[in-house]
Amino acid sequence: MNLKVRLSLMNFLQFAVWGAYLTSMGRYLGNIGIASEIGWFYSMQGVVSIFMPALMGIVADRWIPAQRLLGYCHLLAGVFMFATAYYGATAGDHVAFSTIFSLYTVSVAFYMPTLALTNSVAYSALSQVGMDTVKDFPPIRVFGTIGFIVTMWFVDLMGFQSNQYQFVTSGAISIILFLYTFSLPHCNISDKTEQKSLVDALGLRAFALFRQKRMAIFFIFSMLLGVSLQITNSFANPFLFSFKAIPEYANSFGVQHANILISLSQVSETCCILLIPFFMKRYGIKNVMLIAMCAWVLRFGLFGFGNPGMPGVLLFVLSMVVYGVAFDFFNISGSLFVDQSTDSGIRSSAQGLFMLMTNGVGATIGTIAAQAVINHYTFAMPLDGDVLTVGDWQSCWFVFAGYALLVGVSFALIFRPKKQKVN
Repeated sequence: MNLKVRLSLMNFLQFAVWGAYLTSMGRYLGNIGIASEIGWFYSMQGVVSIFMPALMGIVADRWIPAQRLLGYCHLLAGVFMFATAYYGATAGDHVAFSTIFSLYTVSVAFYMPTLALTNSVAYSALSQVGMDTVKDFPPIRVFGTIGFIVTMWFVDLMGFQSNQYQFVTSGAISIILFLYTFSLPHCNISDKTEQKSLVDALGLRAFALFRQKRMAIFFIFSMLLGVSLQITNSFANPFLFSFKAIPEYANSFGVQHANILISLSQVSETCCILLIPFFMKRYGIKNVMLIAMCAWVLRFGLFGFGNPGMPGVLLFVLSMVVYGVAFDFFNISGSLFVDQSTDSGIRSSAQGLFMLMTNGVGATIGTIAAQAVINHYTFAMPLDGDVLTVGDWQSCWFVFAGYALLVGVSFALIFRPKKQKVN
């Protein structure tokens, strides 16, 4: 099989595992009576991302080839995801938060490192045959987003959004990917005497950048904007499903097929990546990040104003479209800024610090804080065998939009990047 096809299939499966539950897990958790704890499940992805990818990266560098470690991590992630589903099914109406959360956490702890390991396997395989990773990897990575969308649709159309079978789907794909890794090209273990330490892998040496006022401001605002990253992944599905309590919307497409509607966000994300080089060259890092912050305001505000009927659903669709700008213009442009603003000797550590501040610290704080806001404004309501999270969702989205607006205005006033040419 062609190498690019093999690596594309690897990426497809890698993100299909995540897409099976990431946007619909909140609805299931609400359905089993722990809607008030949804934020902890999503924040755990950020917590384990702070240290597990670094630990597994060191293991792959020193002892176990990356493609083997990728498989072992997926095997363990899949087994514990099956265990999460089994417990949810057998516990019925008596699901204990501590038990299901613990099983889920172990699964996620082994899944999150595979995001980096998948990239390592692809880079290694492409380099071994003399391909250009910058040119050849992006089209391969696109299949990851396609895989994510496919399982979102599968879970939606199979009726798994409100039950544990979304975890079964995820676990099954993890096991398939574990088996598939035995066919992937071999990745060499580094034979260099100077190995990357845990301090380097975590990006901790880059904390020296905080001595530079400009970089300190950038990383602090990266964390503050990172607060917004997982809010809609965590709560958009339960929000859309809450409209089932309103008769005129109960049978609307947005309520019955929330995952499919939300998947437009991933489609937009894929398309908006192509816009970044143009915007970076024309407007610079500060303006591009301000565009991202404005997009987050719109993302949340449009949720607050929309509804699943016509024409309200068009506001939801527009919210999905702006998500691509909000996510990509922040994550990718921020990564490019870090790359161009740091010396080569600390560049990798600086990227690690950027990820730690955004997807680690920021996203973790954001989901926990968002949960507190939602718990204040909403409540659980049983209806036709489901448990809906109903209440003043509009105020929740406006709080989130107001926060993003405050961060954006502060960033515009405080951040002063150096004039630099973006290639």
